[in-house]
Amino acid sequence: MNLHEFQSKSILKKYGVLIPEGILAHTIGEAVKAAEIIQNITGSDRWVIKAQVHAGGRGKGGGVKVAKTIEEVRQYASQIIGMQLVTPQTSAEGKKVRKVLVEQNIYYPGPTDPAEFYLSVLLNRQKGHTILMYSPRGGMDIEKVAEETPEQIFTEEVDPKVGLQPFQARKVAFNLGLSGEAYKNMIKFVNAIYAAYDGCDASLIEINPVFKTSDNKILAADAKIVIDNNALFRHQDIAAMRDFDEEDPIEVEATRNDLNYVKLDGNVGCMVNGAGLAMATMDIIKLSGGDPANFLDVGGSANAKRVEEGFRIIMKDPNVKAILLNIFGGIVRCDRVAQGVVDAYKNIGEISIPIIVRLQGTNAIEGKKIIDDSGLQVHSAITLQEAAILVTEVLT
Repeated sequence: MNLHEFQSKSILKKYGVLIPEGILAHTIGEAVKAAEIIQNITGSDRWVIKAQVHAGGRGKGGGVKVAKTIEEVRQYASQIIGMQLVTPQTSAEGKKVRKVLVEQNIYYPGPTDPAEFYLSVLLNRQKGHTILMYSPRGGMDIEKVAEETPEQIFTEEVDPKVGLQPFQARKVAFNLGLSGEAYKNMIKFVNAIYAAYDGCDASLIEINPVFKTSDNKILAADAKIVIDNNALFRHQDIAAMRDFDEEDPIEVEATRNDLNYVKLDGNVGCMVNGAGLAMATMDIIKLSGGDPANFLDVGGSANAKRVEEGFRIIMKDPNVKAILLNIFGGIVRCDRVAQGVVDAYKNIGEISIPIIVRLQGTNAIEGKKIIDDSGLQVHSAITLQEAAILVTEVLT
């Protein structure tokens, strides 16, 4: 589950990570009020207005502005709230901005020069270890840094059984070229970030930039946290932060019906029972001359209701020209799934696109007979090859 910047920072703050003073605002008036409150607290006479959407590169799309006066706060808030923000990480139509984070400006004079770094904590799935990835070149596209100057990207592997060791946090601070008070504060910052990653069951924490102020404080100037969905039952407070406005409405509907759905850009909808089978089905569709329109896993206990909801969700995509239902009857019986297909077809009403049903496993023959005898415009198959041929035929 993705979190907004303001939500990510609220979590980090609980683990002792320093963050700029900031207040969320949904309206222009709230943004102005937030700026006044922050000025009273910090004495800062400059503010940063940040669009809150689930996408990076907000500054490139005009979603981050530095305001030097209260009037500019009002001006920038009016520009950003309600805009369709297009960034390198959004679609061409962008995302609608419904709220902004008003923060204190952390560029202020002091005894040293400010600096920006990059730090992320993520999982190395191959080794089962946690990785700290960091760079002295923060505040820019880390992908570009990795491509052009890979020597500026450092990594530190952490065995989750023993956790982050003191020498590793010191190594990070050293490789970032810090010394004195900034060095000590960076060690505290790294330890706090790792504690947050471990404590909230995150799959990613990314801070870009990690900011060293002119008086050597280390702050999370920006923050992105992705939570492992499988761990949300342990974090009901975090689960409540889910912003459905930032998600595809069809994917939200699928989640509410206990379906695993991801929209793609193709023309053949696929419905399966199992993630591995879904990957194989998408391969079949590609080899047959089509393109997968979605990933839809109805689960190992597929029943008539789930099949019907799956059809309804897939058919909301106007690009879908055919549907391939690929079921392996291990736990579930194929004849029950077949009857569910027939019932769903009748309940939904007239379906104008071809449906291919491939059944294999327990009672597959009986399931195929139910489909063949239904009198509906449904093509049945037992083998993957048959399904592939039918996909080719209905698309030509």
